[in-house]
Amino acid sequence: MPKSSYYFRQQRRCVRCAGSLPKWSVLLVAVFGLLGLLIPQKIYAASPQVSALCDLAARRAARDQGVPLDVLRAITRTETGRGGKQGLQPWPWTVNMEGAGKWFQTEDEARAYVFSHFKRGARSFDVGCFQINFKWHGQAFDSIDQMFDPLANAQYAAQFLRELHDEFGDWSQAAGAYHSRTPTYANRYTARFDRVRADLKPVETVAALPVERNRATFTAPQPLAMLHNPSPLITQGGAPSGAARLGSLVPLTGGGTSAQALIILK
Repeated sequence: MPKSSYYFRQQRRCVRCAGSLPKWSVLLVAVFGLLGLLIPQKIYAASPQVSALCDLAARRAARDQGVPLDVLRAITRTETGRGGKQGLQPWPWTVNMEGAGKWFQTEDEARAYVFSHFKRGARSFDVGCFQINFKWHGQAFDSIDQMFDPLANAQYAAQFLRELHDEFGDWSQAAGAYHSRTPTYANRYTARFDRVRADLKPVETVAALPVERNRATFTAPQPLAMLHNPSPLITQGGAPSGAARLGSLVPLTGGGTSAQALIILK
């Protein structure tokens, strides 16, 4: 996914200020600006502590919802994974805004990005460890802020995956349906999910960091709607017609509204 452009905006500000500086200062600005362009990955390197938030939330959700932990760990990496020294790691401050995926260094940056687009009218976006789509599932949360909460995000995803497993009888097929009901897209996602799952490190390597955010559990009065918006594959303007062909942009319940889940905060 594309990186945030914050660093490059800072560089442009420095360049605009260069006219009032001595010539040697201008040269230094140019040199350090060039060095900065060569090492953006270090500036945006994934923090193991932040990455661990998704795995810790997955551990709690796996226990609460009866989903294998490796399934949840593979899903969050398939959805938000960033490569690094520790291999593919999840990132909780990930946003897919109408097909454009971005990682953000902090939760505040991710929320500010979402809110700015929300104000202009955007509603189809995925957030958090498990990329829950706001358009169809925002009503299941108290706020967009809570959708970013790793534990609330994981609980909602885990419950849905469990229901898909009840339907398909197989976790790999459940993962494919989590992404899309269209076979081509589901099969492609399943293949990647299976690779990620097979490459997982032992669960003991997950850092033992406390998760003291909103401890949310979900009880659904009816089956959960489809979670993920595969926007790079099915655009809002080009979604095929017919219930059998629709992907996970479309809720499973009738009447054109998605199922609601009750959030109980402990």
